Amino acid sequence: MATVSFDVPSPHGPRTLTLSYARVGTGEPLLLLHGIGHHRQAWDPVVDILATERDVIAVDLPGFGASAPLPDGLRHDLPTMSTALGALCDTLGIDRPHVAGNSLGGLLALELGREKRVRSVTALSPAGFWTPVERRYAFGILTAMRQAARGLPLPVVERLSRSAAGRTVLTSSIYARPARRSPEAVVAETLALARAEGFAETLRAGTTVQFTEDIPDLPVTVAWGTKDRLLVRRQGVRAKQIIPGARLVRLPGCGHVPMNDDPALVARVLLDGSR
Repeated sequence: MATVSFDVPSPHGPRTLTLSYARVGTGEPLLLLHGIGHHRQAWDPVVDILATERDVIAVDLPGFGASAPLPDGLRHDLPTMSTALGALCDTLGIDRPHVAGNSLGGLLALELGREKRVRSVTALSPAGFWTPVERRYAFGILTAMRQAARGLPLPVVERLSRSAAGRTVLTSSIYARPARRSPEAVVAETLALARAEGFAETLRAGTTVQFTEDIPDLPVTVAWGTKDRLLVRRQGVRAKQIIPGARLVRLPGCGHVPMNDDPALVARVLLDGSR
């Protein structure tokens, strides 16, 4: 793990942001963006595969994982996050990377694509293609997950994580195959959700988000797990209608965070999408 600090503009002048990231592999750069309440370790099941062909940069988004929240005066909204990620790439010397994201990260990846800051986009169950009812449903689940993570004492989380049934209790909202997640990973991501300083503000900013613009002249892949219980898969059809040139891929047997459910399939989708 490494950290990097850089300035981002604000209405009151430049503010310094510090982000945590991990970088491994060789090849064209591929930036990985996780979902709300998660952390960069969500990508661990696929990173080693990707690193054989890509320079992989997995980042903790502002206010999540080991990254600091956005400085005072900056909102956790789409324009600010996109600007921050662009500044991160500039600071790391990455010129128009490929980008892949899951959920919130998928929405951010699409926004970076819309702004032509990247050379390709792969979005796994991206946010922003919901109806109002679907958004309220998803936000209700996310809020309940957050409350549970904050309310469970660490010894209880650790005890639950030791069994497949316990891991299902903790993570079945996002994984179709929660028993495959390691106990250590389940404990770590439960703590990440409980401690995510950017959660409430990011969720609040998301209440008005709808992705409505095409992304022409850029390779775009949208992939959806067939067992996604958080953002239902019909939203992928809407994404294809809004971005007609996108490649729409189904991920059989995968949930909302598919990297753990089928690492080989997801890695192949990411590599194919970033050529």
